[in-house]
Amino acid sequence: MKCSKSKLNCPTQYVKHRAAAALLWWLGSGALAAASTLPAPANPATAANACALFLPRLPGIAAPQCRAAQLAPSGAHSQQGRPLFWRDVHTPASVVSTAASKALVPLRVLVVGAIHGDELTSASLALQWIALAEKAQTSGQAVHWRFIPVLNPDGFLAAKPSRVNARGVDLNRNFNTPQCQRDAPVYWEKRTRKDPRRWPGPAPLSEPESQFLHTQMDKFDPQLVVSIHAPYGVLDFDGPHEPPQRLGRLRLDRVGEFPGSLGHYGGVQQGMPVVTIELDHALKMPRDA
Repeated sequence: MKCSKSKLNCPTQYVKHRAAAALLWWLGSGALAAASTLPAPANPATAANACALFLPRLPGIAAPQCRAAQLAPSGAHSQQGRPLFWRDVHTPASVVSTAASKALVPLRVLVVGAIHGDELTSASLALQWIALAEKAQTSGQAVHWRFIPVLNPDGFLAAKPSRVNARGVDLNRNFNTPQCQRDAPVYWEKRTRKDPRRWPGPAPLSEPESQFLHTQMDKFDPQLVVSIHAPYGVLDFDGPHEPPQRLGRLRLDRVGEFPGSLGHYGGVQQGMPVVTIELDHALKMPRDA
């Protein structure tokens, strides 16, 4: 499977259409399992509720853009009881042969923003990506996107946006990776010197937010996970395939494996490619975004 770059032009210097095209082109084709049930798009009132929460914190996002994303409550909630919103989008294939259309079901891609609540641009980019997924077409295979723009709403909406959730847990160190019960506390104590921004929590998957994402990775079973972060301005990768060397101006720079991280859990343990997009700035979107 290859994505048509003529159909997916790059409107930002980093990701968006070109990122989607490059990621899908790189992942390739194969025998895919059936997609899970779609969450229903939000009604206007529900979408407005999500925007009332998030819009004041979303760099570069106008109210109409936020409402158009049609975020819907997933039914899951954060540590402080805030809804965890999501949105599913089907991008149709532009040209598919009859044989191919019978043999293949949509490629499943999970896009996650604001796992760290102080990386505001990651949520903005995830919202913008919803709009481009709705407009795009891929060549050869449809795509089923699942977007979770703000995984950590408590940190995102704190008086001062916080990397950690309301219980002080770094959600990106709270996954059940091999030996994490032993290794994560040791890494936190010895390598980070008990940095409170990187506490892995009392136990793997102790937090409702990480439990929710873990459930999506299990039930939705994506062929690709895109995790959006800031502010290191690089492209990272965990998984069994050859990684893309760059996306736009972002160049591959593998930062390593960390106990309890999403990349380690998905890419290394589950064999599920995880591409981490690190924007240059956590608070300011690129000028052409």
